[in-house]
Order: sequence, then structure tokens, then C-alpha cells
Amino acid sequence: MGPTEEFERVARRCGYRRIAGIDEAGRGPLAGPVVAAAVILPTRCRIAGVDDSKQLSEEARDRLYAAILERAVGLGIGSADVGEIDRLNILQATRLAMRRAIEQLVPLPDYLLVDAVTLPGVRISMRPIIKGDSLSLSIAAASIIAKVTRDRLMVKYDALFPEYDFLSHKGYGTPGHLQRLARHGPCPIHRRTFMPVQEAVVAAQRQSVVRMNPTLFEQ
Repeated sequence: MGPTEEFERVARRCGYRRIAGIDEAGRGPLAGPVVAAAVILPTRCRIAGVDDSKQLSEEARDRLYAAILERAVGLGIGSADVGEIDRLNILQATRLAMRRAIEQLVPLPDYLLVDAVTLPGVRISMRPIIKGDSLSLSIAAASIIAKVTRDRLMVKYDALFPEYDFLSHKGYGTPGHLQRLARHGPCPIHRRTFMPVQEAVVAAQRQSVVRMNPTLFEQ
């Protein structure tokens, strides 16, 4: 059936009026930022096709991105960069990106529907919803905004680091990405605390030692 406004209706029956759906894109990749979006939709909003961004084609996401921008009452986008991800861990960096997205919202929401996670320190009533991007219309809209925003950032990174083919995999750990990571080692936007990147760093260091001392690892 896809996402509905049921969670938003429940919140409105409790007296809330500015209800923001919040979701992120980019928790799993080996490279690039994590991006969050917060979206306030009007009451009884109808945007045909809105769904969890992972269930949509790139063409559908781009079309719905434009429709959501046109219909949204409020919209905020926040991100946490690779340095923050490595310093804080990916969960805390995701929360940071979400808080930044909320701070960008005008008007400020009085209630939050959040995909899966809680947001300590945010003094706005909220409801975390497991698989919220497939259940809540507002969260699904936020998932599309976050995904399209992040994908477009990764296209720009592809121009800076073409040897990694970020254009095709957007930083996720596909076989092709892993092969390029092994061949070239990590670049500045790779997440050093993620295991495949750590392994690439170790491999690159080993290769460097072998080049300088070719007999070191001989039996």
C-alpha cells in the first residue's frame, strides 16, 4: 500500500500542527557524508508515488524530489562529513545530521516523526518509527530528499575522484568499489573507521613496505 498519513493524523489529534518527517541517506556507504532531511507536508497532502526512496528508481526519485520541494510547508537538510563520521561513529553522525536538518526548518516543527532512531537533546516531541520510510508519508518524503541530495553530492565527488566511479555506486561497498579501493587505496572522502577501508589502508601500507624492502616478506 505504501506510506500513509496515519501517523501524522494521530499526531494532529493530539494537538500538533507542524509535523516533520525525518530520514537519512548514507549510513551504509564506505565513502561520503551522511545526509538527513526534515520535511513538513501540508495536511491531506497527496503526492502520487511517494515511497521509501530505496524502492524507487533514480528517475522516480528525481521527479518526486521536485514535487516535494513544491508542496512542502517546510524543508531542512543537514549532513555530517567523513571526519565527523570517523570521530563520532555513524549513528552519532546520523543524529548530528538530523539535528542540523531540523535546525534548518522554517517554521520550526512541534512534532517529529523519525525513521527508527531517537534524537537525544532535541526538545521537540517525537516518535521514532521502525521502517518509518515505508509507513509515514512525511518520513518517505524526507527519505527521497535526503537520497537525491546525497546522490548529487556523490556525482560531484566523482568528478574529483574519477578513479573510484562514485557516479555508479555512490560510495556503497559494491564489488566494483571494493576493487577500486584495493587498487588505489582510500581517498579523502573514504570513512577510515569502516572495516573495508581499514583493510585497504593496511594493504596499501604493506605494499609500500614491500616496494621499499622487496625481500622483507620472502620466506
